[in-house]
Amino acid sequence: MEKGIKAFHSPPASALPATVIHAVHHVGSTCVPGLAAKPVIDIDLIVADPADEASYVPALEAAGYHFLFREPPWYEHRLFALYAPVFVNLHIYGPGELDLESARHRLLCDWLRKCPADRDLYARVKRESSEKVKAKGEGVGEYTEYKGATIREILARAAADAAAAGQGREETVEAGRAETAGAGTGIE
Repeated sequence: MEKGIKAFHSPPASALPATVIHAVHHVGSTCVPGLAAKPVIDIDLIVADPADEASYVPALEAAGYHFLFREPPWYEHRLFALYAPVFVNLHIYGPGELDLESARHRLLCDWLRKCPADRDLYARVKRESSEKVKAKGEGVGEYTEYKGATIREILARAAADAAAAGQGREETVEAGRAETAGAGTGIE
């Protein structure tokens, strides 16, 4: 998997002009040592303007990414997938307030690296959710929903810890607080 993680850096970063890219973040279970993960790398790519698809879609498609869908109401989210040489889910968000979902992803991953008890709790809930989905013949939406309450609990602890330590961006802490009141994050 480490080889695959290195592979994700070059396609999105080299395919786009520097003026389009604000940040690239490796998120999801593969970025948390010791956390069971599918062989899928989740990347949050923050671009200048997600609605300006002409500034990034052609270049990503030329690099082998498949444009799967757009969700403008959800932080201007777009989703791409790369199937080889490694499977990558590439989530597109914008800067500032459009970056709140990615901020939640980073807050969760940072906390899971820091707190083995919550990492193990999340691993158990992921496993149980996966088993439930398979038994019922359900899909990704239900899997994410089953994990939602646990993710919100973990994010609340992560946000409280970040606030108490005075660490991290204020919007990241606020993103964690907002997540505790909203729907679960969609990362694996």
